[in-house]
Amino acid sequence: MQSRFRYLIPCVAFLCLLLASVFPEEAGKDLPLALINGEPITVDEVEKPLGPQISKLQEQIYALKRQRLEGVIQTRLLAKEAARRGLTVPALLEVEVTSKTSPVTDQEIDTYYQANKNKYPSDNYRQTIQSQLQNQRRGARQQAFLQELRSQASLVINLKAPPVYRVNVSAEGAPVRGSANAPVTIIEFSDFHCPYCKHVQPTIARILSEYGDRVRLAYRDFPLDRLHPNARKAAEAARCANDQGKFWEFHDKLYAGGTDATPETLTRFAREINMDVVAFQQCLSIGKHQSAINRDIQEASSLGITGTPGFFINGRLVSGAQAYEGFAQIINEELGRTTQKATAASPR
Repeated sequence: MQSRFRYLIPCVAFLCLLLASVFPEEAGKDLPLALINGEPITVDEVEKPLGPQISKLQEQIYALKRQRLEGVIQTRLLAKEAARRGLTVPALLEVEVTSKTSPVTDQEIDTYYQANKNKYPSDNYRQTIQSQLQNQRRGARQQAFLQELRSQASLVINLKAPPVYRVNVSAEGAPVRGSANAPVTIIEFSDFHCPYCKHVQPTIARILSEYGDRVRLAYRDFPLDRLHPNARKAAEAARCANDQGKFWEFHDKLYAGGTDATPETLTRFAREINMDVVAFQQCLSIGKHQSAINRDIQEASSLGITGTPGFFINGRLVSGAQAYEGFAQIINEELGRTTQKATAASPR
């Protein structure tokens, strides 16, 4: 029976390849990317960890195309308007831009210099600042003129932005802060001894404060053993604290307390937040949460996270300790998407 089964695997693989050659579109979705002794390597195995990188490349390609498209649109709008008036494009810009750009005054130069002294030498700065401010003013006037031309033209843009890349990341079993009904879920993969993870904590606290019940945060572990050999023990301790409903208090203690994860220090943290110290020590000594942390690490790796911190905002990857504005932009997009869905679903 075993020998027959051994020959069955390559036969099935050959049949899949045969079907793919006859029905390429239908079979392509399920066809493995490779076979090793008849065992498949699936598309999901390869593309899932690469998804964020592929998505980023698609966004960069789109940005290049959009930039080039905008340049062509502007060139044609100016050429058509110049032809309509019987002018050259430089002459048109002279009439509509240069002549309508007010000159920079001495007072404006002095005000700008006082606010930016460190950027300029003490002498010969006036001409440099005057040129910079004049170019800015001229550029703004040119953009305003182009906007006028766009509003008068029949302009249809068919270039589509790439779809937003999302992955299905579970928050089940993770400590959560915020409303269970929040339309935006942030799942954080972090390392308690990572300096960048520590650096981003005030930003996350600000997000939770300013967005209130519209955002919830789930914390998952991704200790980087090679860089931070004691971080895994800190993660275990935090999960033991979670057993007593004290995860976020312990979380704050760990980020404030450096990289010391000795039993004495972890026990001191537990005592300071009024935990049952005996139960905490027992949880830690038996390695109760080691397997759960391993699962988090494996999933983080399978999702393409290569460093900490890593965040998924409704499944959209945000890598590193980004500024508040970077998080806010995506959160606002997701809130807008939720509002659009609710509007579309409401009866009219």
